[in-house]
Amino acid sequence: MSVKLHPSMSKLRLLLPLLALLLLSSPLVGSGQARVYLDITSPESRKISMAVPPLLDQNRSGQPLAEGRRMADILGRALEFHGFVQLIDPKLYGESQEADWSRQGAEFVVLGRYSESPDGFSLELRLLDITEGRMIHGRRYQAPWELVRQVLLRFSDEVVEVLSGVKGISQSQIAFVSDLDGYKEIYLADILGDDIRRVTRHQYLSVAPRFTRDGYGLAYTSFHRGNANLYQTDTRELKTTRAISRWEGLNITPSWPPTGDRMVLTLSRDGNPDLYLADNNGRVMRRLTNGEGVNVSPSFSPDGRRLAFVSDRSGTPQIYVMDMRTLAVQRLTFQGNDNTTPSWSPDGKWIAYTGRVDGALHIFIIRPEGGPPLQVTRTWGDHETPSWSPDSRQLVFSRKRNDREEICAIFTNGSGLRVLFRHEPGNHSMPQWSPRLEK
Repeated sequence: MSVKLHPSMSKLRLLLPLLALLLLSSPLVGSGQARVYLDITSPESRKISMAVPPLLDQNRSGQPLAEGRRMADILGRALEFHGFVQLIDPKLYGESQEADWSRQGAEFVVLGRYSESPDGFSLELRLLDITEGRMIHGRRYQAPWELVRQVLLRFSDEVVEVLSGVKGISQSQIAFVSDLDGYKEIYLADILGDDIRRVTRHQYLSVAPRFTRDGYGLAYTSFHRGNANLYQTDTRELKTTRAISRWEGLNITPSWPPTGDRMVLTLSRDGNPDLYLADNNGRVMRRLTNGEGVNVSPSFSPDGRRLAFVSDRSGTPQIYVMDMRTLAVQRLTFQGNDNTTPSWSPDGKWIAYTGRVDGALHIFIIRPEGGPPLQVTRTWGDHETPSWSPDSRQLVFSRKRNDREEICAIFTNGSGLRVLFRHEPGNHSMPQWSPRLEK
């Protein structure tokens, strides 16, 4: 028996969505959420020390098995990705679940056991508070082996919520453009980069992926039919793809409000690239900008009342904000002469964008009401196309150094920059972070 840690595109993606885990999981007696342990929104927030030893097979005894090590590795990396967990190397305590945790400096420990069952596997996970000497969260799961990874990521998000009061982001995905197969195509990955799937196979230029509000639809622009048409695919099975806008010229970068069957996208059907309100079949309902420079890259506020976009109506590319009721427009950025690719944070508090400073492109954030922007990135190279994590604490973006493009993530205070998907060959760009996918 081996654990399938890299889910295939099987019927289980449709027949057993993550919602099924809610029906097959139950809390353990004694688990509870008595208090929030860490304020992750504070600039002075510290990392907590945690141990995640290999999970044990209840049907076997002795040393931890490879399956248990791999499951602990997934869970530990998912927790670390959130930025406030510092893992203790399992080798320091002999990979044992019975170590002297206080001596190891662990504040929290996740212990797990699993076994085979006729329907797949049974898994029990517990979060222990070492200082208080009690279990503060626990779950039992039963699911097919194909879903073991989703179970672990789900529990990671629950641990994050117990410790911080904010739901985790382990169950989100990142779409991006890559030329690893020779053409620029769209790919989809989990945040750890272990499950990377190719979305398009047009063998032509495909760019600018955008998630729908529920995270299960992924739109992109492809030139394989001779025009820059907008397509959308279902990320759960990657088989159903349809054209949603095929006007002559550009059909690109849609953004969806929180409700309704509408989108705003950039079209050049009338010559100038402008913003249009359209239904989800591409039928134009209203033209929002009318030839006052190039108008591109729309990004809705979470409440759908405002829209950030780029326009060069002042002579240089700048970020503007439109009131969707009145269509009144206000300029947001005034620092620098090249500000593009706005992305509104899920909590509504910030707009991230690409700005040029001292000849290089960097990621900035600014309040939607205006004010001084904050520079997030400072490493060398060009940093572009920011996109927010579902908890509004991190940004993903592309960084170009010399002739190499890579996907990076960073916390909004400028800490924790790391390269994602570094083991994948080719150039990676235009990342987009999905909403949380767990329902």
